[in-house]
Amino acid sequence: MADGSDAEAVVSNKQVIFNEYITGFPKESDMTIITTGSLKLKVPPASQDIVVKNLYLSCDPYMRLLMKTSSGIFSPYTPGSPITGFGVGKVMDSGRMEILCLQTMPLFVPH
Repeated sequence: MADGSDAEAVVSNKQVIFNEYITGFPKESDMTIITTGSLKLKVPPASQDIVVKNLYLSCDPYMRLLMKTSSGIFSPYTPGSPITGFGVGKVMDSGRMEILCLQTMPLFVPH
């Protein structure tokens, strides 16, 4: 990798799961953190993939609207699915010349 660390390093991948629609303010019990598997921090040779480490994930007030059955113009979260959002990440490895390792970039974290 660009910083000389172990190219065979493996990390766990975690997700925040939305449990059920809410009334009022969200509570910690309305979400569950799960480990979905492991991920190598090195992209395969000749790949166009990138590996990004999430540094910060945003918790915005509009997310509360998405935790209700009807959220107006936005599609609500689906119970049992990961929560989506925006954040900042660091590129750990890249198969693309235009995306540099250790570059910091804005993210949309889809499920």
